[in-house]
Parts: sequence; structure tokens; C-alpha cells
Amino acid sequence: AGSKLREVFDKINNLLSGKPVQTEGQTVSVTQHPQGLEFVCYKLAEKFVKHGEGEVSFHHDSAFPIAVVLSGIWELHPRVGDIFLAHLHKKCPYSVPFYPARKEGTSMEEYQRILGYEVHDSKVEEQDHFLKRMSGMIRLYAAIIQLRWPYGNKQGAHPHGLSYGWRWLAQMLNLEPLADVTAMLLLDFLEVCGNALMKQYGIQFWKTMFFIQKTYIPRIEAVTSTGQMGCLSRLKNFVQKCLQAEEIPLPKGILTPSFWRS
Repeated sequence: AGSKLREVFDKINNLLSGKPVQTEGQTVSVTQHPQGLEFVCYKLAEKFVKHGEGEVSFHHDSAFPIAVVLSGIWELHPRVGDIFLAHLHKKCPYSVPFYPARKEGTSMEEYQRILGYEVHDSKVEEQDHFLKRMSGMIRLYAAIIQLRWPYGNKQGAHPHGLSYGWRWLAQMLNLEPLADVTAMLLLDFLEVCGNALMKQYGIQFWKTMFFIQKTYIPRIEAVTSTGQMGCLSRLKNFVQKCLQAEEIPLPKGILTPSFWRS
């Protein structure tokens, strides 16, 4: 509910502002330790990324309430946003976007970690689980760039707005595609913030969609084996439907004005 989200936001904002906050039966304040504020910024940013790879990966709609709180906190406390991006880029290099190359002397295990895979006792996580986590983090990022905390001061620009999403999309389409990963990330990104990008960039956006259909999807196809076609087929269908309708649907779970009255 909107009222619940405001409570969460106020609590985080008060904590970062140095006010005493009640939690688990005790009162805490960042002023209690010289590095208190830095520690809280770090752990909070880390927590938001964990929400992306956990909650959002399983419940896509949850990207919006999490993102709108982070967007508002980022506006008031830019340090949290900076550290959030650092955590996000480390956990999900595709959010840069960047496909790390394997450097000489890097072990396979270490390289898989750099690519974003979880490796425990030399055992690498399964591809499906990996893709799900990356998907959750990209969806959270795509929600953040288009949302603003509705009760904030609207005078300034969004601390990390749609222009970053436009740049992400352009850079993504300049990279040589990877099987599995590229199709999924593009689909997640366009489903979540395609509508906002369409409204902001108009004809330029549609030129990009046309480029994806005519040029980039065939390039993804060229590196995709028959067993990996699922996500690519969904991306194809999504782009085709949008171009035919000349409209990108609003993402599922977007926060409506009625949500804030709940």
C-alpha cells in the first residue's frame, strides 16, 4: 500500500538524516559512530541490489515499489545512489552494459564470478538461476530510471533518469550479442521502461525498435543455438507487436495514482 511505502521511505530517510530511528525494539542513529553514515549507505545500497536479484526476479511487479523508494532516497542522499550503482555493476556487469572478456591468467572460476555467476565451493550456479537474477536486477534498474518519489521536491532533475536508460539501450545495441543473456536483458528492459522511453524519445525510439527488429535480432539469432530460442522468440514477438501497434504497453505493476491513496 502507498501508506506503507511512505512509512518505509520516512524511516530510511530519517536514519540517513541522522535522526534516531526505532528498529527491533531499540533506537539507533548514524551519529553513534564516526563511520555510521558511510556504513548505513553501503549496507542500504547493497540491500536494494539484493532486492533486485531476489524479490524482483521472482515477482516482477515488486520492481516498482522498491524502485520508487530508492529513487526518492537517491535524490536526497546521492551517496546511496552512487554506492547502489557500484554494487549493481559488480553483481550484474550487463547493467553497465558490459560483457567482461577473460583476461590472461584469470581462472575459469574467477572469470565466472566476474560475469556475475555465483560460485560456491567451485560449483557454478545453474544458467536458469543466473538468468533469473540478472533479469531481476535489470528490471529494478529499468524501473528506477523512470520513477520519482511523488512527495519529493520536483525542482531538480531525476538523479539517474531516462537519459541513462536511453544510453544503456544504445550501448547495448553496439555490443556483439551473447546467446541467452542479450535477448533476455533487452526484453526485460523494454517491457519495464519501453513505454517511458517511447514517450520521451518518440521517433528516435521507434527507429531504435526498427533497428532491433531488422538488424539486431538476426545478430542474436546467429549466436543462439536451438535449445536457447525461448527468450529470443519472446523478444521477437514483443518487438513485432509493438511496431504493429505503434505503441509500447505500460509495464505490469506500474504504480498508479490510486496506489498512493491506499
